[in-house]
Amino acid sequence: MKEQFFEELLNIKTAGDQMGFNSSFHYHRYEPTPYLALERLFQSYNLKNSDRMVDFGCGKGRLSFYTNYLFNASVVGVEMNKEFYQDAIENRYRYLKKYKNRKEKIDFQCCLAEEYEISSLDNRFYFFNPFSIQIFMKIVKKILLSVEKYERNVELILYYGSEDYIYFLENQTTFELKEEILLPGYKHNSFERFLIYQLI
Repeated sequence: MKEQFFEELLNIKTAGDQMGFNSSFHYHRYEPTPYLALERLFQSYNLKNSDRMVDFGCGKGRLSFYTNYLFNASVVGVEMNKEFYQDAIENRYRYLKKYKNRKEKIDFQCCLAEEYEISSLDNRFYFFNPFSIQIFMKIVKKILLSVEKYERNVELILYYGSEDYIYFLENQTTFELKEEILLPGYKHNSFERFLIYQLI
């Protein structure tokens, strides 16, 4: 019910999972973050309209449209699958028909996550278990290099964050856990949570 409500509210089509599997061991199959989970996340986690969120493995763009709608924050979706990227572009067209003044704040790029050039404006990064620890490490290192050049407050949001991701952040970087947001299914599945890491 929530899915249909938000899809109509945002005038987008992002439902459905990826059929089959990616040919690469490093990239996981697409599945959109449930709207119920996004609602829970943003009950306690806020963005400013000056923030710029990067969603790695954005698929059809659900998180991008949802966060732009709620906070008028800038968003960049990074997607390697050309079909999903095309779906995101079509969703952008549909979304902007309803929310016309947001054009400059929504961007999608079709490339491998590790090829995305971190902008000095990017300060919030979202990961829904999109790829292997090796790719994640490369991206976090690029984020850290960018912060060395352009100092700013940076946070990572992990949904279904793997133990490898967590171990790497907590033992090999200066990111520190800022907040843990548990979802209703957490008692049965310990991955049903958001972890917010802040660079200190």
